[in-house]
Order: sequence, then structure tokens, then C-alpha cells
Amino acid sequence: MFPWLAHGQTTPFLELAKRLSHRNFHCYICSTPANLTSIANKIPQKYSNSIHLLHLHLHLASSDQLPPHYHTTNGLPIHLHSALRSALRAAKPDFSKILITLQPHLLIHDILLWWAGDIASKKNIPSVSFLTSGAATFSYFCHLGLRGGVEFPYPAIRLTEFELSMVMGALESSKNEEKDPDEDGWDSDRIIIVNSSREIDGKYMDYLSEMLNREFIPAGSLVGDYGDDDADDAVLMDWLSQKDKFSCVFVSFGTEYFLKKEEIEEIAYGLELSNANFIWIVRFPKGDGTMVEETLPAGFLERVGGRGRILEKWASQAKILTHPSVGGFVSHCGWNSLRESIEFGVPIIGMPMHLDQPMNAKLVADLGVGVEVKRDNEGRLQREEIAKVIRDVVVGKVGGN
Repeated sequence: MFPWLAHGQTTPFLELAKRLSHRNFHCYICSTPANLTSIANKIPQKYSNSIHLLHLHLHLASSDQLPPHYHTTNGLPIHLHSALRSALRAAKPDFSKILITLQPHLLIHDILLWWAGDIASKKNIPSVSFLTSGAATFSYFCHLGLRGGVEFPYPAIRLTEFELSMVMGALESSKNEEKDPDEDGWDSDRIIIVNSSREIDGKYMDYLSEMLNREFIPAGSLVGDYGDDDADDAVLMDWLSQKDKFSCVFVSFGTEYFLKKEEIEEIAYGLELSNANFIWIVRFPKGDGTMVEETLPAGFLERVGGRGRILEKWASQAKILTHPSVGGFVSHCGWNSLRESIEFGVPIIGMPMHLDQPMNAKLVADLGVGVEVKRDNEGRLQREEIAKVIRDVVVGKVGGN
């Protein structure tokens, strides 16, 4: 198994490996040491003989530009993303040696790593791609690339001018990157596994099959377990247990997006105006040195008092979402977060930030499991709108069932 170098895309590979191990498959997950740290402690002892981690080391001419702790997108500064992709492509010979040594019966690789399937094909190793995001978003991107002059056939996925400019900018940036002449795309893969279900994504999988002449197969639920308890979790669970049922919102924007100061301020004011209890995870890039108190409105912590908790480190999202006091999830609409929220029956308050997230937010609204916070014409968050949506969701006016 060969995931892309993102924690959010490596976790679904691990969960798929667990499901496969139940059917007596042995799974080897190959990635950089920095990326594998995200899952190393999530492999229970019962999988120790069936799930194995293989390190792929990136050898760079200038290790100062991309030191080992940056061999993952988690915490990686935006300007280094292109360098990381180039470094991974340069590791093709090492990946090829791993395949020769291991001789797997099947390679499952991230859909972004097209070249891995080509390498496997040349060694007579069958391969399938794994789409770790949703089919709705992927079908939208493919439609723009293949049928851009025709309106997308599913009106629920309609982007604002601001969102469309953001998506098109990301696509243009990808096109402008240096391409490897040896990459043949998906020529070797006819089957693509999707981290979704037909209930969520069925019509979009069918549309992808029509456009790309490939078979898209849903993996079903790949939501993981909670993991082990720790002292911080226990304190947080105790705090939640003192709150009324459905009275709290959980606020988190994932591991790879860092809020700007003005975004933090609007969200803070929105939480304050909503009068809801909340747990809010606020993170900054590695080595940034910013103190969360510096970014919050003056007097915010004193005004919200005991109805709010702000965390500056990782917390067990699954444990928080399954607590009966939690009645809403303020989310960036990353795919893994949405799958967890749907699985646990927690309404989503969508604040998409970039990449696939605007399309994901439209999808959950169409499914009736979430509400998107509207932005102004410039794409800015508005505190009154944030407060309104939180109040609507938490008091059960929207998504209460």
C-alpha cells in the first residue's frame, strides 16, 4: 500500500488494511518515516502480524530545504509542497526496489501517485488506485478538465465565484508544475477504490465511470476506533459530561490548514455570539511560535468563561464527536472529518477553506447532514452568520434528527 504523503490520506489506507487483514491479507504500508508516525500508534496489537510499516526515505541534494520532519504535508509550509512532490518522484528507484524485494500480489496506491501503478505493471504486479477523498469532488474536478464547457450535471455542487477562482487556481498551479515524461497516468489501473459509500457518492461514482471508463468501487466505512485513553482526554471528557445534551459544538480545521488571524477573530466572535458551549482546536505551523492568546479578540477568554475550551494540540476527534453533549461539528469539510461526523450522526457546520472542501460542503448540505456557513462576496467569514448557523444546528432547527 502506497499512500500520498499526508496524514489525512494515510489514515484511510490503515483502516483499509485493517479490513483486509480480517480477510487474511498481509498488508505493508510504504511511506516516509515522518508520514508513518501518524499511524504507528494506531495499529492495535492484534494486527501486529498482518500490518507492517515500510520506510521510504527521500534522498535530496539539499536536505536544508526539506529536512526529514517535512517529508509529509502535515505542518509543511505552502511554498515547500512542490519540493515535496518532486522529492517523492525522485524516490521512484527506491520504491521500485521495495516492490522487487517484497513481490506483493497486489499494489494499492493513492490515486495521486499514478506512476506507482506503472512501475508495478512493468514488474507484472497488478495494481489498483485508491481515492481517499469523495467521488463528488473528484467527479467535479474531472468534469472541469474533460467537459469544462458543459455545465456540471449535478446542481447541488455549485460554487460561488470566490470558490471557483480558488479551485481553478489550485488546478492551474498543478498544471504548471514540472511533469515527469515517464508518467503515463492511469494506463495500468482499471479499478479505483473510493473512500465512500454508494449512499453518499453513488451517482458521482457512476458519472466518473462514464467519463473515465474505469470501475469505481466504494470501500464503505473506513472510520477508525478511538485509540487509547490518556489523561488529557479524560479531563476533556469530564468537562463535556458536565454540559447538557447536544449543547456543545466541536471546532476543528484539520491538520493541514492554519487559520489566519482575521479568520480566528470572526470564528471567536461567532462562538461568543452563539452562546453555545464549545471545544476549539487552534493550531499553528511547526516552529511558528504564535501564542493563541495573541490571535483571539481582547477579553474573549474571560467573556466565554467556562462554556469554552481552546486546545492547541491534537485531541481525539472521534471521542469528542461521539460524546452525547456534542450537537454540532464546525469543520473545514475535510473528507475524513465528514465521514466521521456522518458515521457518528453529528450535524456538520461547514466552513470550507481550500482544495476539495467547498465541494464537500455542498455535498453534505445536499445530503441533509450539514449546513454551510455563507461568506460575503469577497469570501470572508462573518461572525453573525457563524453564530446563526451554530444556534440553528445546536438547538435542533437544522439537522436535529
